[in-house]
Amino acid sequence: MPPAIHVIEVSATVLVPVLAGLVLLWFLSRWLLKSLSSVKDLPEGEKGRDWSIPPLDSQAHGDSPFHRWDPRIKIVALLFFMFCAASLTRPFWAFIAIVWGALSVATARIPFRYPLKRLTAMAGFLGMFLVMMPLTVSTKSGDTLLVLGGLTSVPLNLRGFALALLICLKASAIALLVEPLLATSPFPVTMQALAGLRVPRTVCQMLMLAYRYIFVFQEEVVRMNKGMNARGFTKRTDMETLRTIGNFLGMLLVRSFERTQRVYEAMLARGYTGVMVGDFEFHAQRQDWAKGAFWFAAGLALIVADRFTVLPDLTAFFLM
Repeated sequence: MPPAIHVIEVSATVLVPVLAGLVLLWFLSRWLLKSLSSVKDLPEGEKGRDWSIPPLDSQAHGDSPFHRWDPRIKIVALLFFMFCAASLTRPFWAFIAIVWGALSVATARIPFRYPLKRLTAMAGFLGMFLVMMPLTVSTKSGDTLLVLGGLTSVPLNLRGFALALLICLKASAIALLVEPLLATSPFPVTMQALAGLRVPRTVCQMLMLAYRYIFVFQEEVVRMNKGMNARGFTKRTDMETLRTIGNFLGMLLVRSFERTQRVYEAMLARGYTGVMVGDFEFHAQRQDWAKGAFWFAAGLALIVADRFTVLPDLTAFFLM
């Protein structure tokens, strides 16, 4: 006999503390964004910088076990751990992966404002999962439905909330691990390491050139936007604004194409033959392999714990 669907009716008065919590969370997010936007604690070279596209290798000059790790082994080991974190099926172990990622950031001596900026940028997208999935996930036998204030037509499925929470936790853990993966080596060194891992050199060069010139095109966008504002352009919800934005994007595409042609011709004039010459030579030491084995073991241990350990059933707790 399949398990029944549990329905928990909650009074409308419960919505008051829930809404109060959301308002508190909103103020907390505002305070966090304001703290992250404060320039007084930033290094001299980072004040006034546009953080809409954060740099990937901003902490490459530091010194930590991640900085001294062979980039090739570091890439493989951390990517393997990320795949293990993405394969988790229970929120508790996904939370453990977040703690592990935060410890990795601290070990790499990376200021937490960098991963927090990435997590803040992801919060709006991930928050939609927490709102939508309890309302839209299909109901199955054994599910627990939460009915607020007698609104039986829009029950909240706790399984959908658990799935959304699991997605958010895993995404946050992987975002934290991106920092020690990319920020602890200069980006050209990371690309050279990818080439050493048999990633096609064309792909590596495309990634490196895209990362280099995305900031150039960003400056182009800012300059064109200032020019439009100086000519009296104001964004409105009408067809004229859409037509102007379309012309703006078309002009940006044309200018980007022309700049790309000039850059390519300049590279050919300097002897570019389709292969980037790197000055980096990698020599993996015994401690590099030991670090890689440690991360592989940690990832496998996380998977084993997620699959075979028994945790308290929180659904049963709510039904008590």
